[in-house]
This record gives sequence, C-alpha cells and structure tokens, in this order.
Amino acid sequence: MIDEFGALLDQRIRSVPDWPVPGVIFRDIAPLLADPRGIPAVVAAIISELAVRGISDIDLVAGVEARGFVLGAPLAVGLGVGFVPVRKQGKLPGDLHSQSYDLEYGTATLEVQVDAIGAGHRVLLIDDVLATGGTAEAAVSLLRAAGGHVVALTVLLELPVLRGRDRFADLEVISLRLI
Repeated sequence: MIDEFGALLDQRIRSVPDWPVPGVIFRDIAPLLADPRGIPAVVAAIISELAVRGISDIDLVAGVEARGFVLGAPLAVGLGVGFVPVRKQGKLPGDLHSQSYDLEYGTATLEVQVDAIGAGHRVLLIDDVLATGGTAEAAVSLLRAAGGHVVALTVLLELPVLRGRDRFADLEVISLRLI
C-alpha cells in the first residue's frame, strides 16, 4: 500500500518552477485531487499514520485554506469528527481570531471564528505543504487562541530543506512525503 501510495504521489504531484514568484517551486496537487484514487488514498494514509503514532480522541479537523479544506473535510468524515476552516482574511463572518505571518514571497493573515472550537477540543491541523512553516505556525496559534489543543500537524508534503518542522518542537508533525 505504501509503495502504491508513493507511486501515486510521484505520478500526480506536479512541480511548477517560478510560481507564484521567481525562485519558488510550487507543488501542484491538483492532478492528485483529480485522480479518483487521490483523496481516498491520502485520507487512508493519514488515518494509518495517526494509528501508528497512537493519536486518537480527535474532536475536530482544522484545514488551512484552500487545499487544507480539500484534504481536511474528507479526513474529518473518515475520522467521524467535525471540520473547522482556517480562512484567509476577510472570508469569515462574526468574531474572529486573526494571525498575520510571513510567506516565502510576502505576508498574509489567517482567521478562525472565535466560537469554532470549544475549550480543550483536540484538533488535528492539516495543510498540503510544510515549507518554511509560517502558515502552519499561524494556524496553530489561531487554534490555540480559540481554546483548542492541537494534537498534531499533518501535511501531504514536506520540504525539509526549508526547515519548517523546526517551528514545531512541541507538536507532532506527520508528513506523508518528504520532497
């Protein structure tokens, strides 16, 4: 299963050089998502990794806009838990927690609704790629500010050369593929 999963990732994840700015290699997961095997394989791999690591009692999956939504919602279904969107600034109504952060190519702000997470809820955070870690770090801060206990950060791809994992010494990081 792991060899088939790795082959699927190799075949269906495209590297796009110099996008969105020169010097950045964008990892395009759209071909993986378009493959009918893609999302079920990712969900199964994450659930398997959670079991291997003894991570259970998850109350919510939180996904970072937008690819974290695509992977997080079916993962929440697979785990039988709810889903919380971590959105880009200006996309959510109501009272919000906000966190600005630096990207490899600029700055951005993420938001989560103040009442999205109950105090002490165990939250699994998911995004597509862990690069420098700025986006994930902002998301973790937001989830904690909302009262959640982040049990792990899960990503489809990790770029170890950018050392994003270094920001999460206190958190389990699950990467399905290092590139």
